[in-house]
Amino acid sequence: MVLSPLRRRAGDALFARVAGPDGPAARARIHETPGPRWFEPGSPVRVVHGDASMFVGGIRALLLQALHPAAMAGVAGHSGYKSDPWGRLARTSTFLAVTAFGTADDAQAAVDRVRAIHERVRGTSPDGVRYRASDPDLLRWVHVAEIDSFVTAHRLVGEHPLDDAGYDGYVAQMATVADRLGVIDAPTTVAALDDQLEDYRAELAVSSQARDTIDFLLREPPVPKTLRLPYKGLSALAVSSLQPWARAMVEPGRERSARRDGASLRAGSLVTKLIRWSLAGTPDAPRPAPAGAPA
Repeated sequence: MVLSPLRRRAGDALFARVAGPDGPAARARIHETPGPRWFEPGSPVRVVHGDASMFVGGIRALLLQALHPAAMAGVAGHSGYKSDPWGRLARTSTFLAVTAFGTADDAQAAVDRVRAIHERVRGTSPDGVRYRASDPDLLRWVHVAEIDSFVTAHRLVGEHPLDDAGYDGYVAQMATVADRLGVIDAPTTVAALDDQLEDYRAELAVSSQARDTIDFLLREPPVPKTLRLPYKGLSALAVSSLQPWARAMVEPGRERSARRDGASLRAGSLVTKLIRWSLAGTPDAPRPAPAGAPA
């Protein structure tokens, strides 16, 4: 009981960062509005998206998604991720929360808003890469990079890891959201997810915009100095958990080592536990978590 006020303050401060000034109202609407939901309590989507491992998964997803030049061009040209990183985070976390925990009507409305935004996002990068956010193939890349990251992070530091069938269920459930967003042939099993990621490798490259984003996420993160060390623990695990080929693109020339990977896992696990502890100090979990969803 002595720690309860501290825990509540820590949880409220973290939630305010992640969900933005409208977070409390959005949280109440998502969790308290009566009506049918897309996913039942205890379903794989709710288990994964309600867990603090999403903080690791979100950073990992952004790093992985940046490796597709067209996807990166769209983000750099339209998302405002540098000028308003916390605003983008709030929109993304709210989208994930609404689709996982909100009413079916609110979830569909959130999807409709994202699809409308995607229709307006198109252009050409400074490197000459043409992009259109509504392109089904590009949408699928964003989706598979995101879902792979959430599964990987949850396996590593989730409070209640699922079995193989549970993670297949998660991928299948998220495919229904992807379908509503305009993704074609979204994977419905972890094996299919792995295959689709492998199929994209020939399209991936570290563009100048990607390198700028990677540096922003790993070396100039938009967090207060007091939170730099915890963030470093999350980002180190995000990097070490990438596929070897993706990690080599994100950190070229840096050798992998079991010792470094073990240290990253311990640091990331500790920070995730602290996040989980702080959020448990507020009574209305689960709440939105950051990630790389389209928003």
